[in-house]
Amino acid sequence: MILSNSEILKAISEGFVVVDPPPKIPSLDVPDSPFNTTALDLRLGQYISIPVEGSPHAFDLRKGNIADLLKRVYERREIDPKGGFNLDPGQFAIANTLETIHLPIKPNSPCYAARVEGRSSYARCGLMVHFTAPTIHAGWQGNITLELMNLGKNSICLFQGMYICQIIFEKVEGEIYFTPSQFQGQSTPEGLK
Repeated sequence: MILSNSEILKAISEGFVVVDPPPKIPSLDVPDSPFNTTALDLRLGQYISIPVEGSPHAFDLRKGNIADLLKRVYERREIDPKGGFNLDPGQFAIANTLETIHLPIKPNSPCYAARVEGRSSYARCGLMVHFTAPTIHAGWQGNITLELMNLGKNSICLFQGMYICQIIFEKVEGEIYFTPSQFQGQSTPEGLK
């Protein structure tokens, strides 16, 4: 079951979904509320990481410890607060959300998972956000890494704090055996703590 905006607010107020910093509550006085009817918009964080050209590494994903590998083959940059970052046509980068998300698993309480998706307005310009890995599992805590790709013919300007993606919450049914991700608690685009 996908949560409506009122159910997302209820889950946040009851502590079953934690968003930090907390989102602006929708009202007629808050024209830039991040709430849609069935999703919550999230903002782009402060840093973007770009693959280093000509890196001699081949990704062997069987070995795990992906965050340490990415730290060696990506260059992390602060997104210029005034000028932003131009994601050029065909360019790939990773970034993370400004918000941290926590989907706690509490005994005998409702539990939630989520999916992160791009926003239609940016997709129409060629921006892919968080492709192939949209699932945010129950028990997750940390920022969300966004895999960004410009499939368009023009550069796309990315700015710190812009609403770049949306998170859709779903109620989880059944008992959960917690299996933490290697990226649990991440705070960087590469997945480091």
